[in-house]
Amino acid sequence: MKQFPLFALCLTLFVGSQFSFADSKSPKWAATNVEEAGPDFQIQGEYSGTLGEGSDTLKYGVQVIALGDGTFRAIGYPEGLPGDGWNQEKKVSAEGIKTNNVISFKSEDGRGDLEKGKITIFDAEGNQVGVLVKVQRKSPTLGKKAPENATILFDSNDAEKTVQNFINGSLTKDKLLKEGVTSKQNFKDGHLHLEFQLPFMPQARGQGRSNSGCYVLGRYEVQILDSFGLDGKDNECGGIYKVGAPRVNMCLPPLSWQTYDIDFQSAKYDSNGKKTAKARITVKHNGVTVHDNREIDGPTPGGTNQDEAIAGPLFLQNHSNPVRFQNIWVVEK
Repeated sequence: MKQFPLFALCLTLFVGSQFSFADSKSPKWAATNVEEAGPDFQIQGEYSGTLGEGSDTLKYGVQVIALGDGTFRAIGYPEGLPGDGWNQEKKVSAEGIKTNNVISFKSEDGRGDLEKGKITIFDAEGNQVGVLVKVQRKSPTLGKKAPENATILFDSNDAEKTVQNFINGSLTKDKLLKEGVTSKQNFKDGHLHLEFQLPFMPQARGQGRSNSGCYVLGRYEVQILDSFGLDGKDNECGGIYKVGAPRVNMCLPPLSWQTYDIDFQSAKYDSNGKKTAKARITVKHNGVTVHDNREIDGPTPGGTNQDEAIAGPLFLQNHSNPVRFQNIWVVEK
């Protein structure tokens, strides 16, 4: 197969009028909607397309991550975006800095010109080899209706009533559930559907970037974090904290609605109180299985319920970042 550039030398951007906030350079600054997010947010996102022609065609994906102050990082994925073809073997990372309307990502393999939502890719000799267009992927389970036998914990269409299902339940002006809540009802075994939205925090890094946590049974944390374009570790989105990394990093860009669909089974005990089976969990992040029937030795740090022998609640952690939730329900087994 013909060798195509794994990433672009420079990206030429179309940028509209500048938009800023007095505190937008603070690592704690967070935009919870597109109107607040500014021009860098419009550039950030996923791009997908093909390079070459005929038998030499190669599917290719790029994730462009905003790092604040007009700086960006881009990750290139041969064979497609994560969950859409990427072979999980090779990827290319390049830093970029915006000067006027240009972001430069330097590579000896070629270049790409990004303008108006598309990246035109050229090889090292300057020949055009393909175009990547901006895409907005959605989870196939986003908006999934609760079955008749489900316990509805939160429904943004009935927010004033269902927020009462949580201890410390609080709503935003647009009827979304805020972080830092614990369900009043406890569960043992079942299936959880959860939809969450990460704020846009381009200045923040690592665990300071849109951090929360989904604690199943109040004791097993499936991490919630803006891990868009990162490696996919156990302390990043989709990871089970201190237990295991996700099979693939399926985190979408911030301000996208994302889903967790989680099958959970409590640890089992005999009549003498002896533990006979470990807890197990299967996690689908945006419709892709990232943990499959994984055993969990014991509670992860930071939960509300450490006793594995009893039922536990859903706990959505407050880590000082404005993560939002909608459409949460559980089917008990």
